[in-house]
Formats: sequence, structure tokens, C-alpha cells
Amino acid sequence: MQSENKGADQTGKFVRTAGKFYGDAEKDKGLQTSQDARFYALSRDFKSFSNKDKPLVLQFTVKHEQSIDCGGGYVKLFDCSLDQKDMHGDSPYQVMFGPDICGPGTKKVHVIFSYKGKNHLIKKDIRCKDDVFTHLYTLILNPDGKYEVLIDNEKAESGSLEDDWDFLPPKEIKDPEAKKPEDWDDREKIDDPEDSKPEDWDQPEHIPDPEATKPEDWDDDMDGEWEPPMIDNPDFKGEWTPRQIDNPDYKGKWIHPMIPNPEYNADEAKDLGKFDEICKIGFDLWQVKSGTIFDNVLISDDPAAAKKAGEDLWAVTKEGEKKMKDEQDEEEKKKAEEEAKNAEEEDEDEDLDDIDDEDDVVSLPKCTYSKHCSHCVSKQLCPPS
Repeated sequence: MQSENKGADQTGKFVRTAGKFYGDAEKDKGLQTSQDARFYALSRDFKSFSNKDKPLVLQFTVKHEQSIDCGGGYVKLFDCSLDQKDMHGDSPYQVMFGPDICGPGTKKVHVIFSYKGKNHLIKKDIRCKDDVFTHLYTLILNPDGKYEVLIDNEKAESGSLEDDWDFLPPKEIKDPEAKKPEDWDDREKIDDPEDSKPEDWDQPEHIPDPEATKPEDWDDDMDGEWEPPMIDNPDFKGEWTPRQIDNPDYKGKWIHPMIPNPEYNADEAKDLGKFDEICKIGFDLWQVKSGTIFDNVLISDDPAAAKKAGEDLWAVTKEGEKKMKDEQDEEEKKKAEEEAKNAEEEDEDEDLDDIDDEDDVVSLPKCTYSKHCSHCVSKQLCPPS
């Protein structure tokens, strides 16, 4: 269902196509963004389910054949309360997953979960693919709180929800009652009390040049009193600091004692990433440069089945897709070389035409200067001098 939130003038249209290059003209057909600088908001519903006691697998393919410079390539999962006709960027969602590219600085895979009304981003940096070919993105969320992110059926990241997101308060906090003792000495080195500054230490940084002499033509009345130029003092030693020795009273760096955080609830960790109902999926995107193709969307509770689906739907056409793109690139290269060659030949022909035009010019008899002539003409046209 197409959202009507942004209005027709701001909402882009999806078209069904395999794109400019593909491995299979039918199998590779997907939904492509077709208009630049547009919002895209398309969703559909399905039978509601919960992932409280089974895995959640979200998988789809993304193809940025337009060499995208700024735009999203992710999907969102929603509960049944979503108003699909009014879906927009602030519509509450449960999971957001997929690549996001914006300039050279942002090329990452988003993995965002909603928890207690707040969206939590993964703390790890997962780099997405940024070429023009189709890539398979898979998120596996297990009931034990572990997760995996696969790109092209290979593990890109894994871990636990509790460790890699800031869902919960920390397990431990600094003891608010503990304070660093006043007599705690954490200075590893101290000044040597027996060290003293040498009597000849203090010397000026610059001194008059002893080899400089007053110029013979120097006039004190006109030029003022002569002063020799200053040079660096070779005896200057800088600021004196006493020698450092080990501190006999050093106790090490003081570490603030930690205590269990009363706000941390271990039972809450067991429910992270578990949703009572999931029943809608949607593309909610902004793209500066359109052309992205989404395909092979799968929501499952079987990671092995998802991997097989990826092999059957994506892997079997990726080589053909690359071959077709390489052939197109080679053809475009030959065409560009041919056009450049033709342009060069046309330039040479124009140069030859210019030379021929110069040969056709009739040479006039040499002009003899006459005071009656204001310009050079043939002698016959000039009146006698």
C-alpha cells in the first residue's frame, strides 16, 4: 500500500523492473525507485506473529545500479497499529534493517530496534556494499538474545543485544558513597628534594653578536644609537626543572569502586528483541538519486531456509548480472573511443578545409606607399604621389 502522507508531489513511485543489467530478466525483477529527490513509502501487511520463542529472520536484496550517492536501502517491520496510508519517517517501528549511504562518510548497515518507545542503534559499525550490483542482506535474531548480520550469505557481524545496544542501564555504577581518600598519593614521580639549580644556569636566551661591528657610514645623529644584532645564546639552557625520582608514597591510580546498579534488571535482558506482534513491513526511504531495486524480501523463523532462499534466488543470478554489466561497460568504452576517434578526424578535416581556403585567396600586387593612401591597396589604385 502506498502512503499518502507526503502528497503526490513529494512521493516517488516504485516500478517493477530487473534494471539495466541482470542475471535473469524475470527472476531479477524487483521494486525500483524511479524518481530523484523523493520520499518512498510503501508497505504491506501479513499474518501477525511473535518471535518471543523462535528466531526472527529478515532478508532482502538491494541493488544500487545508479551508483547511489545519498539514500536509504533499508526496510522496517511494524506492529499491527501502523496506519499504512499515513506511514512516514516518524511512524513507530519495531525493527529497521539495511544499508544506508550518504556521501563518502556514511556507508553502513542500520540495525535499529525499538525498546520502550525509543529507537536504539547498534554500537558497532557494519559497512555496507557500495557498488552497483545486487547484494543480499540478512538479519537473524535468536530467542537467546544473540544476533547475526549476513551480507551475501557471509557473516558481517554478530554478538548479543545487551552488549551491542544501549537498551538497558549498565549492570554496575560507581559507588556514590565512595570518595578518593585525601591522603591518597597518585603521583608516580616527584621532584628530587636533593636536586638544586646550578649557579650558572640562568643565562639570557639571546645575546649581542660579538662579531658584529658598527658600519662605517652609520650616523648616530641620523640613524640613532647603533646596537649590534642579537643572536641565540649558546649557553642558554632553558627553564630549569628538578630531577624526577620515584615517589615512595605512590599508591597507584585510584579506582572508583563499583556497585550493582539498582536500576538494572536482569529479567529485562531476556526480553530484548522480542515482539508480541509483527504484521507489517515497509520501505520508508529518502533518495536523492533514484534507481535502487529491492527484491527477494523474506520474513522467516528459519535461518537455514533463509540461507537456501538466498542461494536459490540471489546467488544463481549474480554471475550473469556481473557478466552483463561488464559487457555493457566494454561496449560503452568502445563507443566512447569510436566517438573520440571520429571527433578527431572531423577536426583534422576542418583544418584541411581551412588550409584550402587560404590557398584560394588571390594575392594583390604589392602596394607602394602613397601619402594619398590611408591603407595598403594595389599601386594601380593609388593616385600619383
